[in-house]
Amino acid sequence: MSETMPPYFMQKYNLCDINTATKQIHFPNDFEQFRMARKRLVFEELLSMQLALLSLKSKYEVQREGIAFPKEIKMSEMINQLPFRLTKAQLRVLEEIDSDMESTKPMNRLLQGDVGSRKNDCGISGCL
Repeated sequence: MSETMPPYFMQKYNLCDINTATKQIHFPNDFEQFRMARKRLVFEELLSMQLALLSLKSKYEVQREGIAFPKEIKMSEMINQLPFRLTKAQLRVLEEIDSDMESTKPMNRLLQGDVGSRKNDCGISGCL
């Protein structure tokens, strides 16, 4: 098989060549040879996936343009109507989102919180 990994990568990360890895993964001389073969193959697979994702992300950012919302539109009115207080971390992230929404750069975020983290502040009929 043709080697796909540059020599400096193999040296830096102590990886065996592809032919040795292929042979030793199927017919290892000992457990250490199996471990080295697996390390090489896993490293190459993860590197390939990372490079593919980086390529997709780069292509997505170049080809797509998001919607820039006016600076006057803020989430603070909605936040003030919530029946509970947000944490400092949640407020910080929402400020970042506000800032991102003013840009034409596409935004891809996930805002999450712990379910039931405010148990002590809530009664049976809802949060106070």
